[in-house]
Amino acid sequence: MKIVVVGCGKIGRTIIKNLVTEGHDVVAIDYDPTVLDEVTNSYDVMGLVGNGADSDALKEAGVAEAELFLAVTNSDELNMLACFIARAMGAKHTIPRVRNPEYNDNSLEFMKQQLGFSASVNPEMITAREIYNIIKFPSAVNIETFARRQLEMVDFRLKDDSVLNGLTLAEMRKKFDAKILVCAVQRGEEFYIPDGNFVLKSGDKVGITASPAELNKLFRMLGVTQKRAHSVIIMGAGRISLYLAKMLVASGYEVKVIDHDRQRCEELNDFVPEAVTILGDGTSQDLLLEEGVDTTDVFVGLTGMDEENILTSCFAASQNVQKVITKVNRPELAAMAGKIGLECIVSPQHFVSEFLSKYARALRNSIGSNVETLYKLMDGKAEALEFSVNDNFKYIEIPLKDMHIKKDILIAGIIRGRKSIIPSGDDVIMAGDRVVVIAAGELLNDLSDIIR
Repeated sequence: MKIVVVGCGKIGRTIIKNLVTEGHDVVAIDYDPTVLDEVTNSYDVMGLVGNGADSDALKEAGVAEAELFLAVTNSDELNMLACFIARAMGAKHTIPRVRNPEYNDNSLEFMKQQLGFSASVNPEMITAREIYNIIKFPSAVNIETFARRQLEMVDFRLKDDSVLNGLTLAEMRKKFDAKILVCAVQRGEEFYIPDGNFVLKSGDKVGITASPAELNKLFRMLGVTQKRAHSVIIMGAGRISLYLAKMLVASGYEVKVIDHDRQRCEELNDFVPEAVTILGDGTSQDLLLEEGVDTTDVFVGLTGMDEENILTSCFAASQNVQKVITKVNRPELAAMAGKIGLECIVSPQHFVSEFLSKYARALRNSIGSNVETLYKLMDGKAEALEFSVNDNFKYIEIPLKDMHIKKDILIAGIIRGRKSIIPSGDDVIMAGDRVVVIAAGELLNDLSDIIR
């Protein structure tokens, strides 16, 4: 599928990398020839130096034949204008990056209708929403949601004293009466889609799917459920912090935001007056202690500097903060942060890449199903996909045990109406269902792709 990407910054490069990996024909446009050279040298893409809103540049890029057009420069206005022109020139689907909070309300929906956008993407808002979900479930390292939260997948780390240490999954099911499915395990650099004979070990990162009620039930039985967080300290007053603070105060959390930039503090205070905004150096241990980091429930490092986020998160963890969440953009630093004990690492590029990968796959799906949700799991070693099933799916009402499902693929859940099903071999897929699939080493565009 031909895709044109305007803007080759951090977000743009991550998007290009993933789209190329998935086999798309990508054209990259950027006004900076040095940046474009780096992209074309790193990835198999066509590069074009120019303005993404210039019709001549878009014509040269072949935008009329583009199935998907993405504009992800640092300017919201340029992104929207570029998408409008691209749509007028024949691009079938257009998605601009829109970050300004003033646009992300009713006015954005109006502009989408008037300018013909297929969708819009806001990396900061997506990241804030993911962090908010993690804060609501303190026991989890990561949490993914399907079918409007009817089914969830939670990652958590097995500690040395975990009652699951040394148990097979079959023994775990007998011991704990909860309708859950262990669908993924990461052990060091190795990834597993486990069967009933798989033995859990301390240090494993375990992915479990279940309804929210069953997950809470399991964590209570495991004795790892922590008290609900009430207080949050955020370091950095950028856009992610702005969106996150607004979500948190609306849910009754006590929120403090620390930043050394007076203008950013004032902007956040205007947007979220209920949050306490502190002008100061968030890397100062004395300031953090003075503001109560040793008694807060959650610390979130959200400055524009990965190194600052990692260091201050390490200090917060040393003060026994219940949950520490760290924004890290550079993959090599994210890996390093994980090795030194920081478990909750978030990246805006990662979330945007998931969103756009899902959208691109939905465009080339077959007639039997459609990709509704896509998540990268366990450091990108696998994917979780949610498919909606229609009447044309070839394997309706066939028991799962009779379907020849490919290796390293697992059906992790079926959502039927308001009912969440953890499937067994006797369960079937029906038209109208939503089906959650875990896949390793296989790019799925359609639910039929799981069959050998």
